Amino acid sequence: MDLNTLYHRTVECWADRVNAVPAHAWDAPTPCRGWSVRDLTNHVAGEDRWTVPLVGGSTIAEVGDSLDGDLLGGDPVRSALDAAMEATKVVAERLPGGGTVHLSYGEEQLDEYVHQLAADHLVHAWDLAVATDGDRRLDPHLVAEVGAWFAEREQLYREGGAVGPRAVSHGGPQSDLLAAFGRDAEWGRNHACLGEFSGAFGRGDVNDIMALMTDDCVFEATGPAPDGEHHEGAAGVRRVWEDLFGGTREPAFSEEESFVAGDRGVLRWRFDWVNDDGSPGHVRGSDILRFRDGKICEKLSYVKG
Repeated sequence: MDLNTLYHRTVECWADRVNAVPAHAWDAPTPCRGWSVRDLTNHVAGEDRWTVPLVGGSTIAEVGDSLDGDLLGGDPVRSALDAAMEATKVVAERLPGGGTVHLSYGEEQLDEYVHQLAADHLVHAWDLAVATDGDRRLDPHLVAEVGAWFAEREQLYREGGAVGPRAVSHGGPQSDLLAAFGRDAEWGRNHACLGEFSGAFGRGDVNDIMALMTDDCVFEATGPAPDGEHHEGAAGVRRVWEDLFGGTREPAFSEEESFVAGDRGVLRWRFDWVNDDGSPGHVRGSDILRFRDGKICEKLSYVKG
């Protein structure tokens, strides 16, 4: 498959998923941690808007901040599709002549940049599909082409922080490709719940934490008894979080690792605070979670420290 065809077809794949976004889904979470459907769509629309000047020979400094912020406006579908159409036009015009583009890390060959764009559109098309209950299936020819290109670059991407830790593949080329890009091919409501739950703890937002737990939720803390403290029901669990965040000086939870398998999940975290004498303190721990209907019904905590 020639490169322009690959790029054009991955953009079409992305555009199909954008067209299918339900009106109510723009705030829904995506596999891209911290990004809503609108955030994800704005990101790709931004890449498409950047493609036009960069392929045309402009530098990042020359473009400046003109493409920062919200690029979707009141009609996100139309805005995203227009950006994609303009990008495919300029790539089709300039790619045959070769050349270089100016990127954030320096000068790059045009064909390498277009490969990067193709990979991003394909993987983000899947992100958008799973976030909106759309068609998760990717064209196997596109998966094979992008997979062969990325195989030689995966380590470089990961070392540079461009992709997350490699996920477990569930078998098959599509799952292999998604795993290489740090995605779980079986991502669903429980993954979204865990991501939001971790984020809510990071913010110390008790209301958001409890909105992600069932009314009959169970929480077991580690101490002080050998079997820990058992708290059952939303009201009792809420009091624990209110006491924790309200009675701790500068509390801060941060996620170290997480994964989901069916209705179970594991979250490794670190909790930092400031002692009365101003010295820092922290513990590290893990939660074993159980999900029901897209919420957490059981949280069993185990702590080091």
